[in-house]
Amino acid sequence: MVVQIGKVKIGGPNFTVIAGPCSIESEQQLLTTAQAVKSSGAALLRGGIWKMRTSAAAFQGLGAEAFPLIKKIKEQTGLSLISEITDIRQVEQTFEIVDAYQVGARNMHNYSLLKELGQQSKPVVLKRGFSAYVDEWIKAADYITMGGNPNVILCERGIRTFETATRNTLDLNGVVYAKTKTNLPIIVDPSHAVGISALVPQISYAAAAAGADGIIVEVHPKPSEALSDGPQALTFDKFNIMMKQLEKVLAAFDKKLNTSV
Repeated sequence: MVVQIGKVKIGGPNFTVIAGPCSIESEQQLLTTAQAVKSSGAALLRGGIWKMRTSAAAFQGLGAEAFPLIKKIKEQTGLSLISEITDIRQVEQTFEIVDAYQVGARNMHNYSLLKELGQQSKPVVLKRGFSAYVDEWIKAADYITMGGNPNVILCERGIRTFETATRNTLDLNGVVYAKTKTNLPIIVDPSHAVGISALVPQISYAAAAAGADGIIVEVHPKPSEALSDGPQALTFDKFNIMMKQLEKVLAAFDKKLNTSV
């Protein structure tokens, strides 16, 4: 199955890279990041408008303040945007702003939100909950597809295990298994899976080799100054190097980067 976000088709013969900042912090930050990731071969832009954070004191995102700058940057770069929504009310608020809704790990079991997204036509990127079985993840997608919206992309972003060396444990078993149980496209989030920017490229290559349809990666102009998830974000240079190596990995499996933009 193929799901189309803007002009980009995910789930076809090519491998799609979605990249951008964890949180949208300013017009300049989003613009320079969008230009950089597009130049390196990313087909879609990611950027958080609202962020669900463990600490109530942490940066929660710009919210509606980000809307006008998103419109401007999408027009300038031609990139479509994927962004997380955390509340049913945000579905309508962002309908004219984002090109695909992202459901974060904490909301995978938010069935009211999933049912609402089932009433929409806009694509949904559904992240796996950090303690969810693969079958629970697939059944969560059913709430959207059975509601009338077939445009769902599953996203493996690592699960919580006893291991503490990395942020989460990437379950490539789950990616391969889910491929046999559903026809939905499946992408991997290496940034959240490992939480350490230096390890993100290798995780990305592994995802490509395992048969994922793409990756969603965090990139920031100055990760040390990021307002959220800086330690896992790639610099522009590191992202560019990773993309060049990724093309070599994909070539070994007779696949290419999706360059639909």
